[in-house]
Amino acid sequence: MVQAVIRVRGLSKVVPNGAASLTILQDIELTVLPGEALAVLGASGSGKSTLLGLLAGLDTPTAGSVHLADQELFSLDEDGRAALRKRLVGFVFQSFQLLAPLTALENVMLPLELAERDDAEARARAMLERVGLGERLGHYPKYLSGGEQQRVALARAFVVEPKVLFADEPTGNLDAETGADVINLLFELNAEQGTTLVLVTHDEMVARRCTRQIRLAGGRIVPGNG
Repeated sequence: MVQAVIRVRGLSKVVPNGAASLTILQDIELTVLPGEALAVLGASGSGKSTLLGLLAGLDTPTAGSVHLADQELFSLDEDGRAALRKRLVGFVFQSFQLLAPLTALENVMLPLELAERDDAEARARAMLERVGLGERLGHYPKYLSGGEQQRVALARAFVVEPKVLFADEPTGNLDAETGADVINLLFELNAEQGTTLVLVTHDEMVARRCTRQIRLAGGRIVPGNG
């Protein structure tokens, strides 16, 4: 039997809302297998990004559990979850999340340096070459286009060869043509490394490129999905 990379049971998130409360997610049950590419669809406010944050241990639930590579995330403290993410997880965000004072090369080297890799610079250079930015190594983010910044973000995410990649609307700030190029690159890198991908998107065409799709509505997985 194949061991799940992500296993979610009874996951709920409720937040205060004045005198009442707001249920963002309710009773989510989900299993993601190694090498799967899972698309999470849903309207704005359906809980997609909240679910992603919980799967990565960036947020804490009101109820339920998330096992990441057989480790229950919320049995760990914040430092423990951060250490697990550093070892297993890569991220790509809509807003790129590059560090402005660092060059493209330094941004990609950073997670390798945090992992105390001796070959950080060589690996970062090779990955930037792979994403087509070999001539932009010394450029700071403000001198890169949106598409180039997202390519740096992809390089940074994949350079550590993560077990799981979480991507939250990675083309949301890009025009259609640039976004298509970035998505193509994301799926190429994902296939090359055999990474498990969890992708939040509103784009049905992008979602269909994944091996499986789930749709959220009203904080729940729509029956018949996932």
